Amino acid sequence: MPQKTKHTPMMEQYFGIKASYPDAFLFYRLGDFYELFYEDALEVAQLLELTLTSRNKNAEDPIPMCGVPYHAAAGYIDTLVEQGYKVAICEQVEDPKTAKGMVKREVVQLITPGTVMEGKSLSAKENNYLAALAYTDTSYQFAYVDLSTGELKATELTEEASILNELAALQSKELVLTSEIPASVIEQLEKRLGLLFSEE
Repeated sequence: MPQKTKHTPMMEQYFGIKASYPDAFLFYRLGDFYELFYEDALEVAQLLELTLTSRNKNAEDPIPMCGVPYHAAAGYIDTLVEQGYKVAICEQVEDPKTAKGMVKREVVQLITPGTVMEGKSLSAKENNYLAALAYTDTSYQFAYVDLSTGELKATELTEEASILNELAALQSKELVLTSEIPASVIEQLEKRLGLLFSEE
């Protein structure tokens, strides 16, 4: 995200929020729209077949942007999540009419394939598991949850092969890994499983 030039206070706010969610598309609320900027806009415009435009068209470095009406955003978000992406929803958390200066905004929801709770991304016929894996000196701690049903299970595994078998059988949508997981295990997981990896 280029930050060479001086930006408006709104864009500075955007950069600050986006820095906390670098691996998610940031749906940034501006009035009746969710706007996306820079790399997010370039990628989302292509993925969702949206019109790509720019902010400050006459500037030396116009800012790529695209957007969707807030009342229709759910369908667009579902499509991105179904494709394995994360979406951070950034809302105006104070009334623009009473705000002094910049309207305060913050991310109110992070939607990932494993945390989706509603919409077309959630199937009534199959579970939507979010799994987590941690490593200690002697074993792996493995847990999974379906947030839409409340189902939760946890177990201890001692062999790497058991991890692969558990995850393959589970068909989780997302796996959260701690930083202690050996690179060899992550490599095996990436080869055998087509799911979103998140690091804690």
